[in-house]
Amino acid sequence: MHVPVTSIESRRSWIAASVTLVILSVAFGSPLLVVVGLKVMAQVMHTDRSVIALAGALAWLGTGAGGIAMGWLADRIGVRSVVALGTVMTAAGLALSALGSVWALYVGHGLLIGFLGNGAIYAPLLIYVSRWFDRRRGTAIALISSGQYIAGVVWPPVFQYTIDSAGWQMSMLLFGAIVAVSVLPTLVMLRPAPEPLIAPAARQSDGHPRTVLGMHPNLAQTLICIAAFCCCIPMAIPSSHLVAFCSDVGIAASHGAVMLSVLLGCAFISRQFWGALADRVGGLKTVLAGSACQAIAIGAFLLTQDEVGLFAISAAFGLGFSGIIPSYSVAIRDLYPSSEAAWRIPAVLFTGMAGMAAGSWWAGELYDHFGFYGPAFVSGVLFNIANLALVSFLVLRLMRQTQRAMASVRA
Repeated sequence: MHVPVTSIESRRSWIAASVTLVILSVAFGSPLLVVVGLKVMAQVMHTDRSVIALAGALAWLGTGAGGIAMGWLADRIGVRSVVALGTVMTAAGLALSALGSVWALYVGHGLLIGFLGNGAIYAPLLIYVSRWFDRRRGTAIALISSGQYIAGVVWPPVFQYTIDSAGWQMSMLLFGAIVAVSVLPTLVMLRPAPEPLIAPAARQSDGHPRTVLGMHPNLAQTLICIAAFCCCIPMAIPSSHLVAFCSDVGIAASHGAVMLSVLLGCAFISRQFWGALADRVGGLKTVLAGSACQAIAIGAFLLTQDEVGLFAISAAFGLGFSGIIPSYSVAIRDLYPSSEAAWRIPAVLFTGMAGMAAGSWWAGELYDHFGFYGPAFVSGVLFNIANLALVSFLVLRLMRQTQRAMASVRA
């Protein structure tokens, strides 16, 4: 007897996710070099920390902006070609940045590593994997997004060692070669994603929803994007300045690099929990829970400068914030059709990464003005509160919409 197929998920779905995880675990190492080398690079280049931090900010901003263009391009020429372009551009960006001038650092990170590099890798691959799943999409997106945290666990101690032994410029050249050699051969395993089995029931015949959360679809998208921007500012402060912060309070830079690895390692572990939660309760509710945890942890950085205490807070921060960004992508797929994913998901990622960029740069500016990181952590708490207010509003509208739908079914 013929059994109808009820899911697009298969063994190939998890192969696609696993290959993507490997690629992102390497590619996401490229922006971490300026995080680990922030203090040394500022000293060697005779400039402020905010100048170096801006390079990392431009990499995040370029990644987000590039994702919009590259998501569109991947739908037309294929994800494999676009990711190959991103890999080559990332390696070229690291080589250019290694020249040692500020302009080369900015162009290398903003344009090559960001817009043309990780912008052509992250968003296209996230959209690609989301199309392989319909039942466990949250788990799959959480898994591949964990590449950022695998990179954060593996690469900072390596970068600290190579910077100490060979200098930050040689470290960039070496890692550029690693990116090219390790990523390009894996692209042959990226097969075309399957077509969705059925269209969502609550769509109009033209494929567009009448409303989303009781609002015009683009208004709902705008509010989600603003929320992503607000939550990513506090997210970026420890991620971009933890090593330098540790050095300022008398903790060895090598210990600070390990602390960053602990933060991102805990983020990797907990991200799998957040992905499973998103499959059960939806993307928006998971964003709200993760943001609440992040708000508590970012405030805790104001309470101690003790090494053991900071290790504990860093671990808690990693456990809390890790599910937020993937859950935004799950929320978009929950609320909008697959045909719109190529631009809606990159739009959310862009505003989130713009928040990461703003947070990284803003923390450097506040440090240069005040001489310590306390004001930066305070500003992170305030932005996190704004995010909680906005996401709570969206979740309330979602709950009311669900209640109305259930009432209409009973009637």
